[in-house]
Amino acid sequence: MKLTALLFLLLTTLFAQDNYSLRLAHGEASTKDLGEIITGDFLNTHPKGLYVTVFDGGCLLQKGAFNLPLDFYLKGGFSAFDDRNANDNMVYETTLYIKLYYNMDFWKNRVRFGFGEGASYTSNILYVEKEDAEKNQDNNSKILNYLDISLDFDFGRLIRYEPLYETHLGWALKHRSGIFGLINNVRHGGSNYNTFYIEKNF
Repeated sequence: MKLTALLFLLLTTLFAQDNYSLRLAHGEASTKDLGEIITGDFLNTHPKGLYVTVFDGGCLLQKGAFNLPLDFYLKGGFSAFDDRNANDNMVYETTLYIKLYYNMDFWKNRVRFGFGEGASYTSNILYVEKEDAEKNQDNNSKILNYLDISLDFDFGRLIRYEPLYETHLGWALKHRSGIFGLINNVRHGGSNYNTFYIEKNF
């Protein structure tokens, strides 16, 4: 994992146009729902220790939209969910989504709030989604709505080292759901994974 992160940083630092992004993330399943996590209650991890590793990339669609500090990206990703502690299985996911970043600049530093929405497809049903659906007598689906909510800071600006400008460290929530039954009649049966990541614009 450390070697992968080092190679990731090295490759993206060689190119500095800021029109593309690459992100490497790792995190764990939460027992909390979306509302609880957004309001700050995100420390409850699943007792079976279910992890995810994420690699995604993006292409800048518009910078400074509406004359505001808003950047729009088209993003796609690949994730590997380690469900082996629950059902001896790995589950793989592909995502495609639009992500908006709101940039907050102060004291020559930058903090970004991100919100992305799109679609997620998994190779199998995640254990936490099966568990939630069974508890609520609901359906499951491999295809669900995808939300990607994040908060990060520019590490390069913080340490005043220009080659690392646009290198962001932060937290992101991976959320899959049926939007209260709008997608494949899934009202429950979603999942939330808290992740920490490094993302580089290049």
